[in-house]
Amino acid sequence: MPDTDPVDAPGSAAPRRRPTMADVAARAGVSRALVSIVFRDRPGASAATRTRVRAAAAELGYTPDSAARLLARGRSRTIGVLTTVGEPFEAALIEHLYAEAGRHGYGVLLSARTPGHDERTAVDELLAHRCEALVLLGPEAPDAELTALARRTALVVVGRGVRGVDSAQTDDEAGLRAVTEHLIAAGHRRITHVDGGPGPNAAARRDGYTAAMTAAGLADEVRVLPGAYDEEAGIAAAHRLLAGDPAPPTAVVAGNDRCAIGLLDTLRRSGVDVPGRMSVAGYNDDRVSRLAHVDLTTVRQDTAALARGAVDAVRARLDDPATGPVELVLDPHLVVRGTTGPARRAAVRPKPARRPRRAG
Repeated sequence: MPDTDPVDAPGSAAPRRRPTMADVAARAGVSRALVSIVFRDRPGASAATRTRVRAAAAELGYTPDSAARLLARGRSRTIGVLTTVGEPFEAALIEHLYAEAGRHGYGVLLSARTPGHDERTAVDELLAHRCEALVLLGPEAPDAELTALARRTALVVVGRGVRGVDSAQTDDEAGLRAVTEHLIAAGHRRITHVDGGPGPNAAARRDGYTAAMTAAGLADEVRVLPGAYDEEAGIAAAHRLLAGDPAPPTAVVAGNDRCAIGLLDTLRRSGVDVPGRMSVAGYNDDRVSRLAHVDLTTVRQDTAALARGAVDAVRARLDDPATGPVELVLDPHLVVRGTTGPARRAAVRPKPARRPRRAG
């Protein structure tokens, strides 16, 4: 029995290799150059030849390797995106990044940081896959490291500002100020902030909380608990607040929604009436925060606009590497839901009635 090339034997048990342009040329009985002309839609091939070449390609299952063609021209038209596994806000951003990049003919390649896969490794993998631009969502690297990376490749940082580097972010200080002012307007005075620890823009959010409290004459009531941008930090904060504090807060603002949800769940499981006894607010407006049984007051970031700004910055940087840095800062939007309400007034004990004086 004659040997058969696996490309020509779709029913064969042998592993099939990917058909090449040379295979198509052999099947159609033309030169490889002519096949290239057909798939690039260039002049130089008759209609009959084009039909024959495309029919041969269909029989073999051949599709042009557009990535290889782009790389041959020094382009990949791929944007590498750094994200964090399990971060709902970044997941929403990625949805919009795919749509926005695709609208301009770019693909998206993801690489994630996890406890066992650090940020630098994730970025190096994106560069190794020849991404021609990087979009880093909430990077934790120092400013100097990001500045050095921007000298190597087109780079956009989302969720944080870095001097001299293209960025897209929300005014987080204004966002925390707005939600704190909302609580103050509802009569709260003892308001605690559970911060985001070393997370992106945690310092700006702390500043927004402190500024709102100070402006309202409540500087003596400022209380910041160290936290992080995850549920475990909210759980730990709730246990701390419930540990016999003689003057517990009537409201808590968490650094983000994940922290707020951990806090909220622990308070409710402990029998704390939210918002009757304690109001809770977050930041980001994650999808889970909108569910009826959560109904979290929070601050919304415009993920669609952030993604659009990031892709626009990539395109501008690739078109003109010498252009000045883009610094997009968006306004936040306060979303009031059911986890915040008026501060509970302390009960006032009635004065005992005065006994009537007996006539002498």
